[in-house]
Amino acid sequence: MLDDRSRLLLKMLIERYIADGQPIGSRTLSRAPGLELSPATIRNVMADLEELGLITSPHTSAGRVPTARGYRLFVDTMLTAQREELTAPLLPADQPQKVIASAANLLSNLSQFVGVVMAPRRSSVFKHIEFLRLSERRLLLIIVSPEGDVQNRVLFTEAEFSASELIEASNYLNANFSGMAIEQVRARLRQDVDKLRGEIGGLMQAAVQAGSEAMSEAQDEVIISGERNLLAVSDFSSDMGQLRRAFDLFEQKTQLMRLLDVSSQAEGVRIFIGGESQTVPVEDLSVVSATYEVNGQIVGTLGVIGPTRMPYDKMIQIVDITSRLVSNALSQSGR
Repeated sequence: MLDDRSRLLLKMLIERYIADGQPIGSRTLSRAPGLELSPATIRNVMADLEELGLITSPHTSAGRVPTARGYRLFVDTMLTAQREELTAPLLPADQPQKVIASAANLLSNLSQFVGVVMAPRRSSVFKHIEFLRLSERRLLLIIVSPEGDVQNRVLFTEAEFSASELIEASNYLNANFSGMAIEQVRARLRQDVDKLRGEIGGLMQAAVQAGSEAMSEAQDEVIISGERNLLAVSDFSSDMGQLRRAFDLFEQKTQLMRLLDVSSQAEGVRIFIGGESQTVPVEDLSVVSATYEVNGQIVGTLGVIGPTRMPYDKMIQIVDITSRLVSNALSQSGR
């Protein structure tokens, strides 16, 4: 527990460090308006804060900088989000893919850091299936979801199918299973396969298997925009190792998926600070994230990735506004 004086000093130190990017010394803080303390008193309080692991002293400077633990205390108990007027354009409501790509760009442009959006969790329900003959034993499977998303898959078949047989197969699937989940179709087809001619039944089962794989892969899409913005951040330009680890994180995307999955388990804006856990594996990175919805149901997560020395109050507002814009656009596109 910190007393009021220690809390005020920690708050002013972190705010000043976020603004200037330089380690903060006791003399600098003693000149801050509203802090009627001598440099000697400030040094004593700073020593206590350092002993608590809330600030630390870089070996090249007599000043102090916040630790991950210090940032965590700051964002959890001292941060007051300022409601500025942000100019954020409406997102296009015509196609979900465009909404997601536009949202990642918007997050990046507004924050000047990295925007990241996890594509909506699609249901495995299909609205329409079609087969297109590419060559003798090669077909293109086209699956359209109720939201209008299109998934394509190439099928290699043992038998050769005529155009009329392909129409017969697609008509049967659309007439009997449209609006059902792929998993339900698979179970029903096992029961119906005896009624169908062998080759057609086999084609339908292959289509369902391919459709299931296509739907599954679509779940893992993460859109990232603005990675190059980190090149302009002084915190990274002086430490190429940290910058390289950040870019590795964007390349792999697997860790990002896990992080965004964690974010989706809670409502509102969440802040993850690098160095305090394995959730964000790069020490000097922080993530501000929020969920977005379609017709009141949470379907994905978006956020801003930047240095731990970021203006958290502004990032919270950017992420919150963007999540609302995405929710509105996706809900409209589904109507």
